[in-house]
Amino acid sequence: MRVLRTAAISAVAILMIPAVAIAQNVQPIEYTLDNGMKFLLMPRDEQPNIITAGWIAPVGSVNERPGITGVSHLLEHLLFKGTDLIGTSDPELDRQYREQLTEVREKMRAYTLDVQYKRMYAGEIENPWDPANDTDELRALRAKMTELQELQSQITIKNEFDSIYTGNGGSGMNAGTSNDFTVFYINVPSNKLELWAWMESDRLMNPSMRELDAERFVVIEERRQRLEATATGKLDEQFDSMFWVASPYNWPVIGWMSDLMAYTEDEIFEYFETYYQPANLVGVIVGDFEVEEAKELVDTYFGRIENKRPKAEPLVTYAVPLLGEIRFSGECDCQDQVEVRYRSVPYGHRDEAVFDVMADLLNGRTGRLYKSLVEEQGIAASAGASHRSQHYAGSFSFSARPKGDVDLATLEEAWYVELDRLKTEPVSERELQKVKNGRAADTFRGLQDNSSLFFQLAITEGYGGYEYLNEHPKRIAAVTPEDIMRVANEYLRADARAVASYTRKGDIEEVVLTLDDVRASLPAEMVEMVVPGMESGLIEIAATTDVASLQKQIEDMESQRDMVPPQFQTAMKFMKQQIEKRIAELESGAQSSTQEGDNQ
Repeated sequence: MRVLRTAAISAVAILMIPAVAIAQNVQPIEYTLDNGMKFLLMPRDEQPNIITAGWIAPVGSVNERPGITGVSHLLEHLLFKGTDLIGTSDPELDRQYREQLTEVREKMRAYTLDVQYKRMYAGEIENPWDPANDTDELRALRAKMTELQELQSQITIKNEFDSIYTGNGGSGMNAGTSNDFTVFYINVPSNKLELWAWMESDRLMNPSMRELDAERFVVIEERRQRLEATATGKLDEQFDSMFWVASPYNWPVIGWMSDLMAYTEDEIFEYFETYYQPANLVGVIVGDFEVEEAKELVDTYFGRIENKRPKAEPLVTYAVPLLGEIRFSGECDCQDQVEVRYRSVPYGHRDEAVFDVMADLLNGRTGRLYKSLVEEQGIAASAGASHRSQHYAGSFSFSARPKGDVDLATLEEAWYVELDRLKTEPVSERELQKVKNGRAADTFRGLQDNSSLFFQLAITEGYGGYEYLNEHPKRIAAVTPEDIMRVANEYLRADARAVASYTRKGDIEEVVLTLDDVRASLPAEMVEMVVPGMESGLIEIAATTDVASLQKQIEDMESQRDMVPPQFQTAMKFMKQQIEKRIAELESGAQSSTQEGDNQ
């Protein structure tokens, strides 16, 4: 992910598949090139002279294997480094430097595997890739690499891909990698569609993979800040791994640290040519454009890309069933919290809509969990449920944080009581219809602008077909009380659950961040772009009186925290603290003091 989009880190929500709603008929024009690349064209004039355009590769961490975990995310970074022509003032000399760097890199890797790993196994060193453990031979190779990198930097044009777009009126260029897909997108003026077609086709045809070594360390630092330096990051990572067992969902999108330094340039290119070939891609164009002109442009530019390898075989994966309760506990610099998680169903499964409705019944200020655990019993500061259907598997979770000195076991037992109600008592038609109406309204709002429609089309097509946008609302509308009881009893079982309990270390107090902390954490060029939006976000938070909507914002931020770049982690944490502060004020009946002056 490249750019923070709004104050409350709305970028964390854009890669989430919105809940699709109401009886709708989204019908893009389908156009497939001779090389197999498919396009979805959605002309609309609600936003004159603006187009949201991009492409999606249905490939993410789930397509990786041990040894190359994190390569999908690294590729996302590298594809912003330009092409053979873009990003350098001397393409031929740049090519020579890249070849020389590849030669040195391969020598360093061979030496590390042969010598440094043996030293690690003998107990001489801990990390064979750490430069602090270099031998004289490795130091000499590393010095040669640094020399070549410095020479290459003299002809490298930093961020030229970005500057070409922005110089021509483009905005919001970004990308994101998830477990199941990678998506690239931008907003461009209608008269710059040809520029987009040329730029993106060149990115796919001739990626330079320039600055590979530097970007590898950027990703390593990203991992440290996203996972290892966050309150629950490493605990969540281990809990996920336990929960998914043999499924490829059991490693993080950013990859295992042990892999990030290990895979070769050849492996990166092989992965790219396998999964980013045109036959495996879908382009999406939404906005104010002429269909025939768009067809001609994508034919001219994307039609020249060749499929260099056989198409990847279908992923063979099966989530090994949990055969008993799994318990995981840990200490962190965080509030006490508990999660009870179950296996659910993959995207498009006949029971997916039932899980979605069930989560909505439990969530929100008028939902069952808030009413029972927060209002009536007064044992929870927050409580919610979530459902996530991914391409090959899904999960359903209950999570809560205690109020006062309530212990986590009490919250867990309270959940089982609510779960038993779902299993044994039919939901009233009125309660069920209320949930369906709310979901329909949310989805309708999500279809109103080009960007939202782009993401829904791209991601649903990446998962198997945009028709989901029209079919899922019908499945939501058809959910019955009997369906909810059946699904709760079939899937949410005591002998197939995983429970994570996190408690605060000693008397450690969480650091309260200020806007000054955020300013100091941002790249200098981003301060004026990001902070004013955050200040507007603080005003919105202060004006919000709906605890459920605030909790939903926190859930969205948590679910997409792996997508936020390291330079924006402090900003995200700050906004999360402000939302939590507002929730506490509302629950205690206090007046809001979430203003600029209170946060510096």
